[in-house]
Amino acid sequence: MSAGGKGLVGGGLGMVVLVVVGMLFGIDPRVMMGLGQVVESVQQPTQVQGKAGAPTDDMGRFVAFVLADTEKTWETVFQQLGRKYQDPTLVLFTGATPTACGTGQTAMGPFYCPLDQKVYIDLAFYQALRDRFKAPGDFAQAYVIAHEVGHHVQNQLGIMQKMDDFRRRMSETQYNALSVRLELQADCLAGVWAHHAGNRNLLEAGDVEEAMRAAAAIGDDTIQRSTQGRVVPDSFTHGTSDQRMRWLMTGMKSGQISACNTFEGSV
Repeated sequence: MSAGGKGLVGGGLGMVVLVVVGMLFGIDPRVMMGLGQVVESVQQPTQVQGKAGAPTDDMGRFVAFVLADTEKTWETVFQQLGRKYQDPTLVLFTGATPTACGTGQTAMGPFYCPLDQKVYIDLAFYQALRDRFKAPGDFAQAYVIAHEVGHHVQNQLGIMQKMDDFRRRMSETQYNALSVRLELQADCLAGVWAHHAGNRNLLEAGDVEEAMRAAAAIGDDTIQRSTQGRVVPDSFTHGTSDQRMRWLMTGMKSGQISACNTFEGSV
C-alpha cells in the first residue's frame, strides 16, 4: 500500500451484552466496530492532541494514514447518499484501556465501541497477524482497520441499532447466525474502501493478495480447526475463510454499499 505515491512503512469489552463475536478476538460484538479522525494514545496521551496531532512512530503513522483515507471514502459515499459521515475516533493502546463499553485488553484484538464511536487498536495485534495468523503485509493490516471502520459505517447507517432490536426477539443461536452476516458485511465494506483507495492509486502489487490472505487466516473455520481441531459452524462469529474472502472481494470489485447486503439470501 502506498501513501502519496510512495510505499508507506508497515510494521509491526468489559461488561456489555455477551453475543456475536468471540471466536476471533474474544470480545463483545457491540464493541468490535469503527474508527475516526482524532487519534488518541492511551500510553502517551501527549503524543496526539486532536486533529492537529499525529503518532510519531511508523506503525502509528500507518494506522493514522489508513484511518484518514477511510474517511475520504466514506465522506464521499455518504455525501452521495445525501447523508453526512461522522468521523469516528481512533485510540491506540497497549495492555488495557477504559472504553464506554468496558475495559479493552490486548487479548481482545482490534475492536469498535459503538457507545463512544471509537476504534481501539493495540498495535501488538499486527505482530500476531504476521506471526500467528501468517498474514504479513501493510495492506493486511489496513484491511483489519477498514473492517472495524466498516462497523462504524454500520453504526452510522442504523444497522447496529436494528441488530439490537433483533437480539431482543431472537434466540442466541439465531442471533449468532445473524451476527455472522453483520461481520461479513463489515468485510464487504472494507472492500468498498479498498476499491476507492485503488482509484486513488494507493494500492501496490500484491496488496489484494495480502488482504485475501488475512481474510482467509481469520475465518472461523480456519481458526477453529487450528485451535480445537474441529469446526463447529453453530459457534461461528465472523464467517468462514471462503465467505470472508468472497465478501471482501465483492466490496473491492463493486465499490458500492448496495453490493454489501449480506442479510438477504445465502452468504
